Amino acid sequence: MGQLDGRAACITGAGDGIGAGFARVFAAEGAKVVIGEINEATGQAMADELGDSASFIPTDAGDREQCEAMVQHTVDTFGKIDILINNAWGGGRICRVENKTEELIAGGLDVGFRGPLWTMIAAHKHMAPAGYGRIINMCSLNGVNAHMGTLEYNSAKEALRAASRTAAREWADTGITVNVICPAAISASFKAVMAQNPELVATAGASNPMGRMGDPDEDIAPVALFLASEGSRYMTGNTLFVDGGGHINGSSWKPDLE
Repeated sequence: MGQLDGRAACITGAGDGIGAGFARVFAAEGAKVVIGEINEATGQAMADELGDSASFIPTDAGDREQCEAMVQHTVDTFGKIDILINNAWGGGRICRVENKTEELIAGGLDVGFRGPLWTMIAAHKHMAPAGYGRIINMCSLNGVNAHMGTLEYNSAKEALRAASRTAAREWADTGITVNVICPAAISASFKAVMAQNPELVATAGASNPMGRMGDPDEDIAPVALFLASEGSRYMTGNTLFVDGGGHINGSSWKPDLE
């Protein structure tokens, strides 16, 4: 038997990177998985890969109506929603604080904070009556360590981390747990940053205490699996740094900003 037999999970940004790793591991452990993904090609490809264990719905994780529709799709397709992972991110631009625009800030907060919050609230409407729920929000060391160049991302992720703790406290007696993972992995967003800053490629892994960046499937997904399982039922409001020790000494990240 799999650890998630009989469970229904909804994962945003599951067409690539860390989200795809979650989808594969959860399906292998018996869960039915809804892929909420803005990129229809990668989202459908992941659903096709997982077969009857998955369903894809095009989703802009920064749009409240689409986030709510994704949750309802999960319930309509698999009869319930037991697990929610807010993982999606999109957009942003690496530049100094004084060069940020209203568009960058608004976009970052929509995808990184507001969308996940509306999705949590939509999921709560189904989880609370059932007396069971596992919510996992993907945040970032960028906010914890104040990485340079990514103000909109840092701010959104720290706002989501605060909201996660508040929801964990308010929902603690409902059977719903809310926890956060701050990963260091070769994700789609990591690849995009490295493409913009090729001079950092050689040092990204070397600056990590374990000497490498994490693998989405093998390093990050097993921790999410634990938080989604019965084994984590007495944990809520926590932030787990799945980062090879990257949070210990802060950030050596110093891109060459204009």
